[in-house]
Amino acid sequence: MGPLMRRQVSQLFIRSFLMTPVRRSLIMGVASAGALSLAPFAFAQTTLPASAPIPERVFNPLPGKWRTFEVTTRVDILKTDGTTRVWLPVPSVSSDWQKSENSSFSSNGNTRLRTDSLQSVQMLYAEFPAHVDKPYVEITSRVQTQNRALSANTPVSEDPATLKFFTRATALLPTDGIVKATATKAIAGANSDLEKVRAIYDWIVANAWREPKVRGCGEGDIKTMLETGNLGGKCADINALFVGLCRSVGIPARDVYGLRVVPSAFGYKELSGNAANLKGAQHCRAEAYVKGQGWLAMDPADVAKVMRLETPEWIKSNQHPVVKPVYQTLFGGWEGNWIAWNMAHDLNLPQSKGDRLGFFMYPIGENNEGRFDSYAPDDFKYQISAREI
Repeated sequence: MGPLMRRQVSQLFIRSFLMTPVRRSLIMGVASAGALSLAPFAFAQTTLPASAPIPERVFNPLPGKWRTFEVTTRVDILKTDGTTRVWLPVPSVSSDWQKSENSSFSSNGNTRLRTDSLQSVQMLYAEFPAHVDKPYVEITSRVQTQNRALSANTPVSEDPATLKFFTRATALLPTDGIVKATATKAIAGANSDLEKVRAIYDWIVANAWREPKVRGCGEGDIKTMLETGNLGGKCADINALFVGLCRSVGIPARDVYGLRVVPSAFGYKELSGNAANLKGAQHCRAEAYVKGQGWLAMDPADVAKVMRLETPEWIKSNQHPVVKPVYQTLFGGWEGNWIAWNMAHDLNLPQSKGDRLGFFMYPIGENNEGRFDSYAPDDFKYQISAREI
């Protein structure tokens, strides 16, 4: 959703409010300070009203067991117009929670693995001259993953240059103006970096919400989100907002773009992937760096997703029995049913005639008519599947 559409959505939302004095004050506060959102539950209770007890769900992923997945992406070009180019993300993250291993590929075009040296992003590049009949490219990558938990995080020191890199501003993540002002208000009263990260995480959960109508994973245009007060979005919006707020107050943070590959072991349907068909399973997570504790897993966007979609009713309290374990765990942890592609922003694709990418989480293709719509896998004709081995 671009800036204009966000403003239109925000205006429609405001007009739909009954303009009582209280609601007028809320909207004026949003417009003037950027510290509140138009979230329908901006003032939701933190404790549940008395009612029939609902059993609390369990969501407690713990590290220790590595899982191995093979992820396959296939692209078939249905309409050719001159030279066609395709770029496919390849797992590029190796850490204490993921091991990116070998990849194999086939194609009737010219293919080779490419690496963006600045951001360590690997990709498969395929080029098809106009005469190639039924162009296709397919890649299978093997990845090992494991769960993460705050209590089991391994403290590691990080290179100062890396930490500086992950506090920089990008095209979609400015770190000044309304972004910095919002973060400064969110962390008021927090002293340590861990307290500041917690304050920003809680602010995101309280003010942002999952908006199912947003295409794909969203765009991550956090300045427009804050200026309009429309903090509804998906993972690339909500977790980008978390990352941008952290960076604006000097805390290194980064988006981690990837794919949810299998169901959750804890029965959460909205935190699951269907291995046979992973179209639409792309998911962005986040990390924040705390001195003495290292990179901590973060995923406020998945908290918002569970609140909005896990049950027929939109849950508007993080203390609800369905939400609480997810809210608690996704500060510092996540489930290893997901693989990471990369952590890139503002990526220039080699040989591309199109604009640079805000992030690289989907297959990308283009021909003489321009860039394909990556959010329409049936039109673009790509398929993604996985199997655990």
